[in-house]
Amino acid sequence: MSTAALRLAEQPALPDLDAILPGLTAAFAATAGRHDREASFPTANFEALRDAGLLALTAPKRLGGLESDLPTALKVISAVARGEPATALVLVMQYLFHASVEGRSGWPEHLKQRVIGEAITDGALINALRVEPDLGTPARGGLPATVARRTPEGWRISGRKIYSTGSTALTWFVVWARIDDEQDQNGPLVGGWLVRADTPGVVIEETWDHLGLRASASHDVVFEDVLVPLDHALDPQPVGAPPPYPASFAAWSAVLTAAIYDAQARAARDWLVDFLANRKPANLGAALSTLPRFQEAVGDIDGLLLSNRVLLDTAARGEVGGVEASLVKHLVTENAITVVEKALKLTGNPGLTRHNDLERHHRDVLCGRVHTPQSDVVLTSAGKAAFAAYETAK
Repeated sequence: MSTAALRLAEQPALPDLDAILPGLTAAFAATAGRHDREASFPTANFEALRDAGLLALTAPKRLGGLESDLPTALKVISAVARGEPATALVLVMQYLFHASVEGRSGWPEHLKQRVIGEAITDGALINALRVEPDLGTPARGGLPATVARRTPEGWRISGRKIYSTGSTALTWFVVWARIDDEQDQNGPLVGGWLVRADTPGVVIEETWDHLGLRASASHDVVFEDVLVPLDHALDPQPVGAPPPYPASFAAWSAVLTAAIYDAQARAARDWLVDFLANRKPANLGAALSTLPRFQEAVGDIDGLLLSNRVLLDTAARGEVGGVEASLVKHLVTENAITVVEKALKLTGNPGLTRHNDLERHHRDVLCGRVHTPQSDVVLTSAGKAAFAAYETAK
């Protein structure tokens, strides 16, 4: 057998997703309520994902990953999120980094191999830490207060990051920072620094006490003069430079993020159908599902979810551009929120009772609006594109 054929034969095979995903959804759903109440991180879920061979689903094949495409990643994220959305959010961050690592500037080969290799062997997770107390989201501009200082022994990083999803379970942080004493005509150089979570000086403050996605461990991470090697600076660039990841990253991010909240809406829909089929008021003598009013309402909900499925599948196949991909994220998220709100309106007090899953789905689905890009940015960009197209066509 040739060397090339031998390497091909050694490549890991994609698991039978149709066989394993329903079991993962059910297992994650069984403990989701407890993790929500306790605001505890679902560690066992990631052990199950590692054992199923899904933590390096989108990593390059040459580094040992499965290099699955966006439709496959969408299928996995939808199933995971239907069971427990915080697990899915952390997994989305993992998939986005792995899928784009070959096209990201500033990544030395040995770091690519280490990050992906540890994901495969140890279940190592990675996420970017960007948001800060004073800055908010960097997507709206501004410089990070987190500083990287060059020293003879390496970079020294100091600062605080908030909303650091998966913080207590991550092996790797990509920390957005600015260099303290280097700049060009546009100002300071900014970029990402790869930091291992167990590096001395990294402190996690368990501050996360949120309405939704309570199991996501999105705590504050404080960097107290943390030392990292010089080659862990991932190509800092002047302010306003193009992002370090490939253009396809935007579509991947939009589709997979929106899929989390679409899945929560589908879980809410399933809860509603079960409730209506089994709720038999004494004055009716039959299930609520026999009434045309409720049948029509569920049909309305299924129509919104059909729209979501078509939008997500279309975007996952690459049939929409950058602005349209962001619109898909906006539309799918708003449809998902509408679905859950309709379910609440139909159920009254039971839907708002913490004993019932619908109340949790409502809190979780509202989190869909906070992810970049937010709706005002998406809609303004779409409007500008429309007027630009009009002027071009004149």
